[in-house]
Amino acid sequence: MFGMIKNSLFGNTEETEYKVLSSETKDGVSFEVRRYDAAKYATVSSEGRTFDQVSGELVRKLLMYIGGSNEQGEAMGTAAPIIITVYPRNDGVLSRRLTVGIRIPSTYQQAPPNPTDTAIGIEERPGMTVYALQFGGFAGESEYRAEALRLTRTLGETAPFQRKQYFCCSYDPPLKPYGRRNEVWFLQEEP
Repeated sequence: MFGMIKNSLFGNTEETEYKVLSSETKDGVSFEVRRYDAAKYATVSSEGRTFDQVSGELVRKLLMYIGGSNEQGEAMGTAAPIIITVYPRNDGVLSRRLTVGIRIPSTYQQAPPNPTDTAIGIEERPGMTVYALQFGGFAGESEYRAEALRLTRTLGETAPFQRKQYFCCSYDPPLKPYGRRNEVWFLQEEP
């Protein structure tokens, strides 16, 4: 636990690199279209509990892993953002299934330390293009849902993005009181 706290407060934070393909504003809402390269992520999933009930617990598991709770005892630094994959129902309410992921820092991409927590997996995620909408404050399920609805309305019915899942992203440690950065990402469907 101390390793996780030390790592998140004093460790280096590596922000996942991306290429901005376009910056757009429609109806007063600004968003970006970004391209992310393929990379390895540490992930953990949950079913049966709501976003607000379980997201903090799953994030802590991943922070413990990158903070040194792994077979090698290696504190890897931190990476941003933490990405929570959610699955909305037709009415916009999130299902009780989600996956939390954090990109393995670059130094460890080739050979990530093995997790000691069997709930954590290492997965290779393909490159992706996303529509990204940024917002501030502390974000829970209701804030992410509101911003996802705002991005959905801004993009319109014809935009080529996946509607069965989206990503809730947080860039800041939980104790940061102001200037927080959160984003909603919609995965663009490839032509």
